[in-house]
Amino acid sequence: MVEELALLGGEKAINKEFSLYNSIGNEEVLAAKKVIESGVLSKFLGAWHEDFYGGPNVLEFEKQAAQYFGVKHAVTVNSWTSGLICAVGAIGIEPGDEVIVTPWTMCASATAILHWNAIPVFADIDPETFCLSPKSIEENITEYTKAIMVVDIFGQSADMDAILAIADKYNLKVISDCAQAPGALYDGKYAGTLADVGGYSLNYHKHIHTGEGGILVTNDDYIAERLRLIRNHAEAVVGDKGENDITNMIGYNFRLGEIECAIGIEQLKKLSTFVATRQRAANRLTDGLKSLTGLRTPVINQKGTHVYYYYPLVLDIESLGVSRDRIHEALRAEGVPIGNRYQNIHLLPIFQKKIAYGSNGFPWTSDICKREVSYSKGICPVAEELNDSTYLGIGMCVYALTDTDIDLIVGAFRKVWASLGKLG
Repeated sequence: MVEELALLGGEKAINKEFSLYNSIGNEEVLAAKKVIESGVLSKFLGAWHEDFYGGPNVLEFEKQAAQYFGVKHAVTVNSWTSGLICAVGAIGIEPGDEVIVTPWTMCASATAILHWNAIPVFADIDPETFCLSPKSIEENITEYTKAIMVVDIFGQSADMDAILAIADKYNLKVISDCAQAPGALYDGKYAGTLADVGGYSLNYHKHIHTGEGGILVTNDDYIAERLRLIRNHAEAVVGDKGENDITNMIGYNFRLGEIECAIGIEQLKKLSTFVATRQRAANRLTDGLKSLTGLRTPVINQKGTHVYYYYPLVLDIESLGVSRDRIHEALRAEGVPIGNRYQNIHLLPIFQKKIAYGSNGFPWTSDICKREVSYSKGICPVAEELNDSTYLGIGMCVYALTDTDIDLIVGAFRKVWASLGKLG
C-alpha cells in the first residue's frame, strides 16, 4: 500500500529537525582562548613595517595553508568577497576590461569584477558539473577580454585543462573561485591551485570556517605580494616599500585577525576528515536515489573529486510529468531539507538595470565600456533552465547528516516518487 503524501494530508516521512553542521571543537576553543589571553588580537599595521604582514597566527596559518594546498603563497583575508576583490586587482585588471564569469554563483564573483570598473561577461555553464562551459567561454571572448573567473561550484573543479588551454590561446589570466570546493582535487592537485590565483571561503557554512574569512593561493610571487598590498592599505605602503608599479594599489582593511587564524590552523588540520565525511554521506545518498526515474544524481568530472558543499540534482520534467516546483513542494512537506533554485546572477537588478556606481549606469554608460554587453534572459540557457525548472539541491554543509538521516531522506524521495501521479 502506497503511503499518502504529506502534501495531500498524509503523515510526514521525516519527523525530526536535522542537526546543523558545526565543525568547531575543543581545539578551536583552546586556540582562541590562548589568543585572547595574550591580548594580541591583531598585529597588522597599515604601513611599511615588520608588522605589515600580520601577527604570529596570521603568518602561521598562511604557512600551513600554503603547505597543505601545495603552493608557494597563501594569503588570508577577512572574507572571500575581499579575496575576490584582491584577486581581480592583483592580476592587473584595468577599467573597461572584460572578465568572463559564470551566472551560476554567488553575486560576489561578479561584483568583485565591477569593483575595479571592469565589465562582467556571463558565459553559460556545463549542464552536468554546473561549472563554466569551456565552449561558452570561448564564444564570449572579445578583444577586450582579459581574464576568466572560474567558479568551482557546489564542490568540484571545472574543466581546468580546457579552460587553461583557452587562457593560454588568448593570453588571459585565470582566477579560481573555489569558495565551495576546499579540498577538492583536479588531476591530483587541489582545486584553486591551477589558476594564476585561487582560493577558498572560511565562511561559517563552509567545510572549514573561522566565522568569516578566506584564503588566497598562488604560485606567482608578484601576484602574491599585490594581494597582500591590496589587503592592507596599499596606497599607504607602496612608497616606503619601494613599489614602482602602483596599478590598482588602492588598499583596504581586508585583514583577518589572530583569533580567526588560530581557529583556522585547527580547522585546516581537520579538512580532509570533513571532506571524507561529506563524500561518504553523498555517496550513500546517491546509492539510495540513483534508481529513481527522471532524477539525475551528481555527475563528477573523471579527473577530479567532489567535496559536496551542495548535493545537486536535476529532474527530467518531461518524463516525470510533474513540475519541479510541485515535486519540491512535496519533498519539503515530507521533511526533506531541499531547495529548488540556486542563482542566475546576470538577472539581478544590478545587471538588468545596469546601475552600479551612481545613478547613471557607470561603468556601462561610460567611455571605459567599449561595447554593449547583454545581460538579457536567454544568454545563459543552461543556467536559466536549471534555475527555472529542473534543479534541486541539498546543502550538505548546512546539516550534519548521519547515515540514519540520509536513509530518511532517501525514504522520503521514494515515497514522493511512488505517488508522482497524484501530483500532476
